[in-house]
Amino acid sequence: MPELRTRSAGAKVTEKEYVEIEKLAASRGLNVGEWCRETLLARVHGQEPRATTACAGAGQVALMAELVALRPILLNVLFKLAQGQTLTAQEMQGLIDRADSEKLRKARERLLQAQESERERKEES
Repeated sequence: MPELRTRSAGAKVTEKEYVEIEKLAASRGLNVGEWCRETLLARVHGQEPRATTACAGAGQVALMAELVALRPILLNVLFKLAQGQTLTAQEMQGLIDRADSEKLRKARERLLQAQESERERKEES
């Protein structure tokens, strides 16, 4: 017999955020509550929520994350070199650490932006 869901987890969001959540839920064929449950439990289990990979597979998310991390590292190194400066090992590690700490969030944002742009383009045509 499946375990009954008896507890609730919630969060306050803005009207704009709620509209975004509704769109993502609808794109997956879910209502807002089902989408929130799926997304929260995916995180609990250390997985990517399906909503973040709806426009891309997990491999594509990982690849985008690496590209998003590489860009600021490359630009900072090239800028320093163009100015005739060098980076210490500590500075380089700092660039890497900062890029790594933000890469998944930025990758998800970019993929969702691309998905939204594609949806808008289709609606216009």
